[in-house]
Amino acid sequence: MDFPFLPIVIGGIVLLVFLYFFPISLWITALFSGVKVSLFQLAFMRVRKVPPSLIVNSMITSTKAGLELTANDLETHYLAGGNIPSVIKALISADKANIPLSFKQATAIDLAGRDVFEAVTTSVNPKVINTPNVAAVAQDGIQLIAKARITVRANIAQLVGGAGEETILARVGEGIVTSIGSSMSHKEVLENPDKISKLVLQKGLDAGTAFQILSIDIADIDIGENIGAKLQTDQASADLRVAEARAEERRAMAVAMEQENRAKTQEAKARVVDAEAEIPKAIAEAFRSGNLGIMDYYKMRNIQSDTDMRDSIANPGGQNSSTKPGRDETRLS
Repeated sequence: MDFPFLPIVIGGIVLLVFLYFFPISLWITALFSGVKVSLFQLAFMRVRKVPPSLIVNSMITSTKAGLELTANDLETHYLAGGNIPSVIKALISADKANIPLSFKQATAIDLAGRDVFEAVTTSVNPKVINTPNVAAVAQDGIQLIAKARITVRANIAQLVGGAGEETILARVGEGIVTSIGSSMSHKEVLENPDKISKLVLQKGLDAGTAFQILSIDIADIDIGENIGAKLQTDQASADLRVAEARAEERRAMAVAMEQENRAKTQEAKARVVDAEAEIPKAIAEAFRSGNLGIMDYYKMRNIQSDTDMRDSIANPGGQNSSTKPGRDETRLS
């Protein structure tokens, strides 16, 4: 007679499937831990692809901590994509620290993408945020480079929809720039660095953020460049280039005017030469018309010769002497 292997295998498979959908050991653990969950609830969790061990262990932890949570609440948060262990730890920490935090708030914070347990830890133990170097210029033109330390704690009520650390850093940096920029001298800032902290804290920079600013401490202030002198130097250089450009423009205009005057002079000389060229024609016309006699012409030539002689005596170099058009080469005595 053959041993019935097939019924045994089928029975084993059925038993495994039954134990998978009905985790009896987990149900017994929950029962002895005081957690109210039925065996059918665990089976339905399997059907909905929710790990029963995660839900049961979280309920056991919360029940031992005195929290009243149901399996449906935890299962709903898991199906929504939440982190159940982080929420449970946050609720327990908040309860021990007397921080008001409901399950609804914790799940909303967790689903918003923030670490709810870290938020509760920061609320209990404030953390320090170091700002990058913030450069600002006092009214005397000296640049100051400040670095601050911001002590903050989480604001549970503003964790959903509240701004993060980047906003805190930006607002504090703006406050430091405003405080240094309103100071008459950089020495005033170096003597009283706490003035920056007081001015920044008065602005209420944590409004609308997920943090509450406890203190702002100036860790270090260094002196940078003399921005005022540099700006004045740049302005003087720019003014010099503008003045040089204007002077060059005036020089070019003067050169152009000089060239124009030279052209006018040459034009006037040309008109004089043209006018002198008409003299011989006029003399010839006077001879033909009988208005000028030969003796009158010789007398005029003698006067011209005397004038040329006086010019040569007055100017030995002969630079200004020239032969007039219409004159003969032989002088008459």
